[in-house]
Amino acid sequence: MPFDLPEDVIEETFLASTGPGGQNVNKVATACQLRVDVFALGLAPYAFRQLKELAGSKMTIGGELIVTARSHRTREANRQEARERVVELLDRAHIRQARRVATRPSKAAKARRVDAKKGRSAIKKNRGKVSFD
Repeated sequence: MPFDLPEDVIEETFLASTGPGGQNVNKVATACQLRVDVFALGLAPYAFRQLKELAGSKMTIGGELIVTARSHRTREANRQEARERVVELLDRAHIRQARRVATRPSKAAKARRVDAKKGRSAIKKNRGKVSFD
């Protein structure tokens, strides 16, 4: 189920874009920059930590997630892409990571490892200069 993005936490601005559009790029601000107030979303602590990790430099210290979409020619297409990217990030942040259970090697596994090391050591010890005495 995709994350529901409330409109009151989104701030949308349109910028002059680069990329496809020819002369139109110089005249029309089609790139969409979304700013999402992450604190206002009320995410669970694990989801917030995961979102910070996933977003990287897209997340500001003030808790704003900034996503810029400029790959399309129209404002509407860029707006839609930016929203989809934010929702996808939030969905990925809500996936819980499985807890890692620390394990120890068994006594037999330790013994096998030591035996293997001794075998390699013996092989290497037998290498060396050949004497013709």
